[in-house]
This record gives sequence, structure tokens and C-alpha cells, in this order.
Amino acid sequence: MAMRAMILAAGRGERMRPLTDAYPKPLLSAGGKPLIVWHIERLRTAGFTELVINHAHLGQMIERALGDGKLFGVSIRYSPEAEALETAGGIRRALPLLGDALFLVVNGDIFCDYDLARLHEPPARLANGQDLAHLVMAPNPDHHPDGDFHLDASGRLDQHGNPKRTFAGIGVYRPELFAKLEDGAKAPLGPLLRAAMDQGRVSGEAFDGAWLDIGTPRRLAELDRRLRLAGDAFAGEQGQHP
Repeated sequence: MAMRAMILAAGRGERMRPLTDAYPKPLLSAGGKPLIVWHIERLRTAGFTELVINHAHLGQMIERALGDGKLFGVSIRYSPEAEALETAGGIRRALPLLGDALFLVVNGDIFCDYDLARLHEPPARLANGQDLAHLVMAPNPDHHPDGDFHLDASGRLDQHGNPKRTFAGIGVYRPELFAKLEDGAKAPLGPLLRAAMDQGRVSGEAFDGAWLDIGTPRRLAELDRRLRLAGDAFAGEQGQHP
């Protein structure tokens, strides 16, 4: 069975206000189309056509805009949250839609030219159950200079080593990582990953291509400018946050 993919789209987007007072953050546009549509199109191109999208703030606007996904050549199912459950809590709520196999998760507030098709063939330790997660790691942006996790020469991630890189918001996970969480409870992803790293059960890969964290109106405007000038090509913009 083909790997399913989840787009995280439930965040309130407080730093994007006042833009997100009237629109959910995933429907904000750059380069002439909503941010979440860029994700859907890249996932489809990479062969991920069974998608799950969670939502909370103004979530019905997302469902009305995207429908069942047929317009984009994919199938979309939704995981609504009355109140945003944070990353791990949102994934836990969506597990019944994601199934029992490995699944891909992409943060809805990034823009990246990473080749998602690479993740159809996850590392052997993840595939056979020894690992619980595999993360894509980007260079550290100016606003996050200390990074998140250390990636060693063998592709293992840990929270203590240096230098550190920044988690790009793209990862493949086993459902077991989230299974002990209470459904409906708020839960961040970081503590789960750190606990798994301490057990030696998280791998990673370095990505030095274009990666943007679209966290503020200024960054959104800069992304829009780049896309209108150069489409989705970001040559020379490696690892940068506008």
C-alpha cells in the first residue's frame, strides 16, 4: 500500500495576524496560489496521493477550498480539531486515517524544494521497526541559529551533540511513536522525538536546498516575491528564511 501523507494545518498562525484573523494560515497565498496547494501539488508529483489534513482555526474554509482533493489529483480526508492539539496531538488524533504503516508528515507553514519522492524508500531501520522516525534536517536560519538536533556521520539524530541542524518540518513516522498519547490531548512533538533519540531510534538526513519557514507576514511577502519572479525554483537561496 502506498504511504499516506499528512499536512499539518491546524495552527492558529498568531504571528501572521492580522492576516489570519479572516483566513486560516494554509489558505494564505504566495505566487498566486494558497500555501497548502503548493504542498498538495508537490506531494502529488512525488507520488503521495492519499492525504490527511488536520485543521482547527477556520477549518471549514480549508475543507470548502480543497474538497475531497479530486481537483488536485489526490484524495483528501480531514482530521478536525475543536482546538489545535499541537503537532503530536494532531497526529495522534489523525492516526485512524493514517493507518498502521509508515506515514509522511509535512508542516503546512514551510516552503521547500526537497524531493519528497525520496521518502517512499525509508531507511531500513525505520522500515523494519527499529526506528520510530526519520527527519529531514535543514541548515539553521538566522532566527534559529542554535538548531534542534545533531545529525552524526552515520545518519543518527540526538539532542545532545553539536553542531545542530534545524528540523525542516518533514518526517516519516511509525504510528507507535504516538500511540501512547491520549486522543484529544494537546501534545508537542519535541518530547516524543527526544525520548526516541535517547533510545537511539531516530534517523535523519541533511538537506541543504531551499527551505523557508513562512512564519510572519514579512516572510510570506518575500516568498510571494520569489515565486512571482522565479516560480518554485530557489537557486541560490539555500537554507534561508526570508
